[in-house]
Amino acid sequence: MDYYRYKITIEYLGTGFAGWQRQDDVFSIQQRLEEAIYQFSREKVTVVAAGRTDAGVHALGQIAHFDLSKYLDPYKVLEAINHFLRPYTIGVIDCSLTDNDFHARFSAIARHYMYRVINRPIPLVIDLNRAWWIRQPLDVDAMRRGALNLIGHHDFTSFRGKYCQAKSAVKTLSKIEITQENKEIRFYLSAPSFLHNMVRNIVGSLVLMGRGVWQEKNIKNALEAKCRTAVGVKAPADGLYFLKADYNISKN
Repeated sequence: MDYYRYKITIEYLGTGFAGWQRQDDVFSIQQRLEEAIYQFSREKVTVVAAGRTDAGVHALGQIAHFDLSKYLDPYKVLEAINHFLRPYTIGVIDCSLTDNDFHARFSAIARHYMYRVINRPIPLVIDLNRAWWIRQPLDVDAMRRGALNLIGHHDFTSFRGKYCQAKSAVKTLSKIEITQENKEIRFYLSAPSFLHNMVRNIVGSLVLMGRGVWQEKNIKNALEAKCRTAVGVKAPADGLYFLKADYNISKN
């Protein structure tokens, strides 16, 4: 074996980071993880994630992999990474050896996101930077009706970000579930893959329905328009969470 591939599960608060992906002159989740791994292994690695989250977006179960040339006990690797991550809001919650053909991004067969809205007149304190505060009452049933039009295999050009680099905007959205408990509304979205900003644009458009600004026909028209200017406001980054990625058992 020329190298040992480690699969890690990560949670992080994205506030203050420029997103997942390493970039020049900004501080990213990927950069901080790679630096932490180097500090104990003395190996320069590339940490590859299942989903490259934007600035301010959080994760509860981000999956990633990296390679080391020498074997280290997975639990020791987990402890070492977390030691060198302090005091940043990033933590590795699981680490295991995996097959060398496992790829956190390309082996994933589904990705799952959650978006949090706190719907109340009082500004956020505990959930500041962790949810979208909306003071006007929202009609959850209306948003659920609107969401039904987006489930399935569609061209989501209208819901992609301006700088999206995906070759095709055709995606299969397998689930949109909207729940409400007290003042918190949660949107759960699942698909094999997503376009850049797709979840935030969908949530922003559904919130327009919840406010009564849009009707169901507006959601349908936005989808059919295949134009980015047809959608509603983009939801803020700080309400979005990468929940998990699914893999075939053989690739786990």
